[in-house]
Amino acid sequence: QVQLVESGGGLVQPGGSLRLSCGASGRFFRINDMGWYRQAPGKQRELVATITSHGSTTYADSAKGRFAISRDNTKNTVFLQMNSLKPEDTAVYYCNAVATTTRDYVRVNYWGKGTLVTVSS
Repeated sequence: QVQLVESGGGLVQPGGSLRLSCGASGRFFRINDMGWYRQAPGKQRELVATITSHGSTTYADSAKGRFAISRDNTKNTVFLQMNSLKPEDTAVYYCNAVATTTRDYVRVNYWGKGTLVTVSS
């Protein structure tokens, strides 16, 4: 199994920046795709950004030009640099990872517990 732990959330003013981190631990053969999702109050969870094991990235339209996803494969860690934050970015941000298991060698989807980002003046 895999455990994902997010960090870096907090309170920031509009226009500010935050850097989220998510580390994967546990028993796995390999971490494949990783990504960040968010869920605002009263809304459904939505994709923010994804990154493959080789560094190919995708972004939601709302994140393009402001957010940047990256990863360190040696540390099984994914990052999300968030700049020019807006009040509408306020949400719980969840780390997502697809991992290949060590015993069965199948891909399983995992989620972190989330970290709260609040953008407010």
